[in-house]
Amino acid sequence: MNTLPTRASIAEAHERIKNYIHHTPVMTSASIDEMAGCHVFFKCENFQKVGAFKSRGAMNAALKLTPEQQHKGVATHSSGNHAQALARAAKILGMKSYIVMPRTAPEIKKRGVRGYGGEIFECEPTLEARESTLAEVIRNTGAFEIHPFNNYDVMEGQGTCAKELFEETGALDYLIAPVGGGGLLSGTALATHYFSPATKVFAGEPALADDAYRSMQSGKIEPASTPTSIADGLLTSLGDKTFPVIKEHVQGVITVSEEEIIAAMRIIWERLKIVVETSCAVPFAALLRNKHQFAGKKVGIILTGGNVDLNKIGKLFV
Repeated sequence: MNTLPTRASIAEAHERIKNYIHHTPVMTSASIDEMAGCHVFFKCENFQKVGAFKSRGAMNAALKLTPEQQHKGVATHSSGNHAQALARAAKILGMKSYIVMPRTAPEIKKRGVRGYGGEIFECEPTLEARESTLAEVIRNTGAFEIHPFNNYDVMEGQGTCAKELFEETGALDYLIAPVGGGGLLSGTALATHYFSPATKVFAGEPALADDAYRSMQSGKIEPASTPTSIADGLLTSLGDKTFPVIKEHVQGVITVSEEEIIAAMRIIWERLKIVVETSCAVPFAALLRNKHQFAGKKVGIILTGGNVDLNKIGKLFV
């Protein structure tokens, strides 16, 4: 049943998906700690299946479908990582997958979807176009929609990431995750509330796509009209399932500039020697922007993914 995740249901989800995902490592760096002025623990979901945390939520939601729903296949709209994650889950479970992607989505993510047998339907890069195209696909196929973030089973799966982090690090003072549609952030906030209640959760968000920041200020969902950040995974608006959780359990949203995102990504590449995508660097950029707030504390950062277009990434570091 698609209901708000509980402590028990997140634990059950972790058990349900454990054979289909990686238990990703937590990395630290003395030089980054010195630079940030605090103790930073990076949860490296860039090493996750399909290269992103999205495998957790998609796999959990797919495994909870009824046999009848599985028979009809699954459908979603996604800029890339959820698309790949759902196509992979469908392939594992013997289902068809129908994926609506904006034409501007990175080619590496489109190749990933096709590699898992997903059928792609391209659309204009607006929320309206994504939703209308998906509605048409569902009408034509009868497939069951698994929304990339506004779905409690997806939220439940994403919450397993923070649960794993706390099991390895113990209690943290702060945990920062990026926010787009809010699936990871809401799952993280609930898991933190249940498994490490003293930890304060913050979100990092691009200033050019600051709908979550504005929503927290106004107390209602403020849609992202035409967001234009290099953090291509964070350009969607919050959902009516994710926002209430975020409003209740997240302390605040820290916005960062494009230059700060690139600088944070460069530090991660150079100091941790790992590949992360632009969206992934946003929470670390948020930490660096507000170093005074986190000084001397234990801070968790969820590194959400590592699916970068190598033909384009070098241009960011020029």
